Amino acid sequence: MLEILLPDDRTSFEAGEVIEVTASWSLETPADVVELRLLWNTVGKGDRNLSVEKFWKYEQPLNRDRVTETIQLPAAPYSFSGKLVSLVWAFELIALPGGNSTRREIVLSPDAQEILLTSQSGDDE
Repeated sequence: MLEILLPDDRTSFEAGEVIEVTASWSLETPADVVELRLLWNTVGKGDRNLSVEKFWKYEQPLNRDRVTETIQLPAAPYSFSGKLVSLVWAFELIALPGGNSTRREIVLSPDAQEILLTSQSGDDE
């Protein structure tokens, strides 16, 4: 079992905010490494983009453990949803080898609200 705990179970944060993230795991088989990753990816039409912005590597981890990291969230890019593409931030926790993982999606923006892109001209995009 892998789990990512966010402050007050929130999933929306201001860009640049400092938060504490707790990663916990209980593994049936030993792992060589457990990684906590902060990343963003695009979803929708066209090419998909992915960027791992930060990661924390726990080498030779215990089969059962819990770690807390103080993390300053990036200033950008902001979370957004458009008609054709969206940008989604997430924390991922993965045990290697084997690839057992979990993911918690978050919103990152100046006011902790996802930016909704809409056509201003009224034309279809």
